[in-house]
Amino acid sequence: MAETRTPKYAYFRGHIVPWEEATVSVMTHAFNYGTGVFEGIRGYWNEETEEIYIFRLREHFERFLKNTRMLFFSVPLTADQLCDIAVHLIRKEEYREDVYLRPVAYKSAEQIGVSMTGVPDDVTMFATPMGNYVDIHRGLSVSVSSWRRTDDNAIPGRAKATGNYINSALAKNEAVLNGHDEAVVLNKEGYVVESSASNIFLVRDGVLLTPSVADGILEGITRNTLMQLAADELGIRTEQRQIARTELYYADEIFLAGTGVQIAPVTSVYRVQIGDGQMGRISIELQRLYFEVVKGRNPKYLDWLTPVKSGQPAERATVPVS
Repeated sequence: MAETRTPKYAYFRGHIVPWEEATVSVMTHAFNYGTGVFEGIRGYWNEETEEIYIFRLREHFERFLKNTRMLFFSVPLTADQLCDIAVHLIRKEEYREDVYLRPVAYKSAEQIGVSMTGVPDDVTMFATPMGNYVDIHRGLSVSVSSWRRTDDNAIPGRAKATGNYINSALAKNEAVLNGHDEAVVLNKEGYVVESSASNIFLVRDGVLLTPSVADGILEGITRNTLMQLAADELGIRTEQRQIARTELYYADEIFLAGTGVQIAPVTSVYRVQIGDGQMGRISIELQRLYFEVVKGRNPKYLDWLTPVKSGQPAERATVPVS
């Protein structure tokens, strides 16, 4: 698990305030019922330019707003306004290292009762230094979880709802207790969906395979990034389809992909060796390409990056940020 530190500031109730002022009551609806929607966004420190580049910031906030609408939240901020708040928040922290940004929309009423009708919403956001969530420099050991992914008609996995992550916590905890780094989770039909909190890719015969969005996955931004990099830079196509559990053992390579795990090669499933038992060639090459892009070292993809210090953040409109 990556080490994180307490920030100095948070965006809370319309303003950037000292961290200790950003508190909610134990009666808060979101605390009691899991009625929140969040995003995970990374910013990468580039020592040469002395700049933090936030990766695909606007795409994250566009997904965030889609998810809040799907779950009956009313967020009175646009994607551009949220981008602007994020840039100002990270700039105010004066970090000189990789960071992780966490915006959360949540039902903020202090009341008992599960209904969300008429319950007010609020948005908070904080940024903390964060390194690697898992060890990306060695192959991970994974197991197939006994816990199934929540169904799209129950709690949709694409929504990044806070309450949904007890499902992820159970899967990850089971894997760790059994001596593995991560869990692979199946849907109710028994097909591969994701890891506990990231997308999954297999490599077979030079082709990338990944579950389709119809299988109940998170529509990952890192997932989308890697499919584009694989096609544009390596000439490798991606098939999005159902993946049977036993295909894991037939794979030449497996890797996990997400904002948290970044690109994490897998070398064994239930202690069965994948490929030659080493991190795969395509996995390593995609990992290399990804870090070149997110750190601003590949000029072809600079439009994916929002520079904190020297860039021009989204237009502010009328958002109070201080």
